[in-house]
Amino acid sequence: MATDRLRQWGDPLLPTIRARSTFLHMSGQVPRLKHERIVDALAKDIRGGRLPRGAQLPGEHALAASFDVSRNTVRQALTELSNRGLIATQSGKGSFVTFDGRTLDQRLGWTKALAKHGVDVVTTLVRLELVFDAELARELEVDSPEFIAVDRVRTIVDGAPISYERSRIPAIGALRELPERGLDGSLYTPLHAVGLIPEQGEEWVELVRLTEEEAGHLGREPGERFLCTRRCSRTATGEFVENVESLLDPDRFRLHMHFGGDQL
Repeated sequence: MATDRLRQWGDPLLPTIRARSTFLHMSGQVPRLKHERIVDALAKDIRGGRLPRGAQLPGEHALAASFDVSRNTVRQALTELSNRGLIATQSGKGSFVTFDGRTLDQRLGWTKALAKHGVDVVTTLVRLELVFDAELARELEVDSPEFIAVDRVRTIVDGAPISYERSRIPAIGALRELPERGLDGSLYTPLHAVGLIPEQGEEWVELVRLTEEEAGHLGREPGERFLCTRRCSRTATGEFVENVESLLDPDRFRLHMHFGGDQL
């Protein structure tokens, strides 16, 4: 039975779990209960997308051997993962990943929204400069063709890039100094500092093929399809705040819209 489950799981993943277990033993971190270490390791893989929805976990014997613990400890870990809504255990069949993501509040910024649900990401700033774009100014119906370009790539810790975002914000007040001063943390902080708080706007969604440059940032092949969203946000009085194009891994993101009733 254990052999069958290992075959369904896929041999390449077990060395990964085994290596992570060794690291947890040797890292010098504050000792934790054995089942908590298993929960942390598997939860990280599930939330990071390395164990997708529907994937079957190894059997108890295999997990016990991988983490060098007893089967009772493994059962404790599986119970905790089930309580967190990450897996479901079917009698006689095994444990399967049920995690299907969480609603992300874009107003928080991607990094904070993802972190809120236990997905740790690293944000890499790839562009921060003053740009001139008369076409965008006409499209947005703003007077000045000057914008601050803020391009960022977000990567799951110990994982792959999941988004590439190109933001354009007004080059006004303290925002104009961002290229020299640098961006420390979320873009929403300097926007709020100059009174630009997004309250309304529009968003478009489509599937696009990655260009060579985009593919390079995302570690993908040119021509691969990605989910592209474009959001233009404005203040309550209609003042332009931000235009951002986001290329999102379609295996990690999806669009959920409400309509009817009081929903807009």
